[in-house]
Amino acid sequence: MYVRFFLRFGWALGLALLLARGPARAQTPTLDPAAPSLPGLAPPPVPPPAAPPAAEGPRRGQHPRVLRLDAPPADGARLRRYKPRAAVPDSLGALREIRELVLALQGDAYLTASADEIRWGPDTVRARIFVGEAFRWAYLRNGNLGDGLLTRAGYRERLYRQAPFRPADWARLQERVLTEAENQGYPFATVGLDSVRLAGHTIAGRVVLKRGRAVVFDSLQIVGSTKTRKQFLTKYLQIFPGQPYSQQRVQAAAQLLRQLPYVKLRAEPEVRFARGRARVYLLLDDRPSNQFDAIVGVLPGAGAGKGVQFTGDVTINLRNLKGGGKQVGLQFRKLDALSQLLDIQYVHPNFFGTPLEVAGSFNLYKQTDAFLTVRPRLQVTYPSARAGRLTFFVEQRNSRLFTDSAASRALTALPENIDSQYTSYGLSYAWNTLDDLFFPHRGYLLTGQAAVGTKTITKNPDLNDTLYQRLPLRSTQVALALRAERYTAVGRAGVLLLRVRGESLANQRLFLNEMFRLGGLNSLRGFNENQFYASSYAVATAEYRQFIGAESYVFLFADQAYFRHELVSDKYHDQPTGLGAGISFRTPAGLFQFVYSVGQSGSANQHFALGNSKIHFGITNRF
Repeated sequence: MYVRFFLRFGWALGLALLLARGPARAQTPTLDPAAPSLPGLAPPPVPPPAAPPAAEGPRRGQHPRVLRLDAPPADGARLRRYKPRAAVPDSLGALREIRELVLALQGDAYLTASADEIRWGPDTVRARIFVGEAFRWAYLRNGNLGDGLLTRAGYRERLYRQAPFRPADWARLQERVLTEAENQGYPFATVGLDSVRLAGHTIAGRVVLKRGRAVVFDSLQIVGSTKTRKQFLTKYLQIFPGQPYSQQRVQAAAQLLRQLPYVKLRAEPEVRFARGRARVYLLLDDRPSNQFDAIVGVLPGAGAGKGVQFTGDVTINLRNLKGGGKQVGLQFRKLDALSQLLDIQYVHPNFFGTPLEVAGSFNLYKQTDAFLTVRPRLQVTYPSARAGRLTFFVEQRNSRLFTDSAASRALTALPENIDSQYTSYGLSYAWNTLDDLFFPHRGYLLTGQAAVGTKTITKNPDLNDTLYQRLPLRSTQVALALRAERYTAVGRAGVLLLRVRGESLANQRLFLNEMFRLGGLNSLRGFNENQFYASSYAVATAEYRQFIGAESYVFLFADQAYFRHELVSDKYHDQPTGLGAGISFRTPAGLFQFVYSVGQSGSANQHFALGNSKIHFGITNRF
């Protein structure tokens, strides 16, 4: 039987003892210095079943029961808001339902709520519930905390004036205050109530903080076999000796380290405190990240009786040069008999000792019989664990035509390609929670980019000048891009990848050499490289991977795309589909990958057929 008298007596006694200690001892440290102090508001323990007659005690085993709650009319209306179940599967279910109801009442400021009596019948359980009055804050004032700290913790005095006293809200305020304190160099701070006053059902007090000893960072200690320099990691993680200790920076270190492709985090960072200093231990090992890829593609010939044609992709990436996190990359791709692509990139982290990352890239695309496009880009990135990677960039796109003077002057309309220059400024954002950069099993990857700039069309001397009369030579152009990926573990060794990616280009007049190129192994499988030209597109991918080893898996995939092709003289849209399967596994020479795919497209007049299938295979060597 629950006795209301003892519950009220215990609550009043606890507050009386708290008042009797005075301001200097109003808070009682716990064994965990980071745990908030909270009044004892736990419900009374569940009573043992009555021993006398079997008919009056709870029966063993599964036996459905009807639960009836007895309460005064005013309390009954309050109880109905919690929608307690009228039927429970057995005796234990009845006790749990009553306990959860009492906890819910206490959490909603009815601190003296209790189950005063429980009676067991053959098929019915009756419980007499006492709700009582709701407790309220008379006020909660700032004790010894700085106004800035309380403001950052979300404290506003008006929120606690005549507001319901909910233990969960008070606990959350304590947690926020402690979080702010431990990020300002006080990891052993405690917070509690001082000058507590209880008048009827109102509570008044001051929130006070006992900061404890101030702590500063000592140094980083790297444990493991890695060539990554401590100086680089200190700047990358922003953990400097002599800086006030911040628990947030320590927690962010693990996520930041997982974003580095050349190190493997063996365990969460550890912190050891001694004499007011904190030393952070990082358990790191190097992982093969320098990359050399060579992929060969076999495609049907462009016309009847022309056999097959080969495509190639060679990639070289050198990461973490001299242990300082610098990266150099080069990629050359021969897309078909007439197309070539070159990409060069350099990344310099911790620019001048700041957390900023500066990178430059150069892209060249050559369509031998049509045009040449070059795209230099300079960007500055601010990486963070909580907010992701924010990048500001400036990019220039220059395109020049390959023209035949005699044939060009005979044209009566502008060609599909144009000489132009587009200088854009933009922002990009990336958020990454993948558990592994190379072989993810779970997590999200989200990237977005927006750029705006001025496009300038240059008159080609081989074209008739009158063709440019109605063409705006200067105009504003907007480019948008989005990519979202989700990896979900399925069973013991399966992974389901769901991905959506798309880009869009907006301008008064678009030309073919300005459009996005779609198709191939890296965008839309089942089709030739850069087979489609699109002013905007979206590709949805579903891929299932069954891992047969740590770095080996077989996979099935489906790519569904939608794109729009909008030229003045040629406008259409299409919904191509690609299906296929493949295998990727580790060999002594590197990671071998084989992909077989087929595609269907209305605009390309291509159907699912063995004659239209695409085969890609190659080896990726990381060292």
